[in-house]
Amino acid sequence: MPRKPNYGFERRERDRLKAEKKAEREKAKAQRREANRAEGPLPEADGKLEDTVSTGEEPSETEPKA
Repeated sequence: MPRKPNYGFERRERDRLKAEKKAEREKAKAQRREANRAEGPLPEADGKLEDTVSTGEEPSETEPKA
């Protein structure tokens, strides 16, 4: 004879396992984030974009607007 289902327990067990996996993913994500911060800032490509943003001027390669 089959066993009587215990839906409440089964649901709690699924939720517990799901929360455990989510916590592991969040922990791994936090570790990767800390490792990236420890490496330092990202290197600049060529510096043109940063100069444009800091001074508010357009790069010299573009033609002036008429």
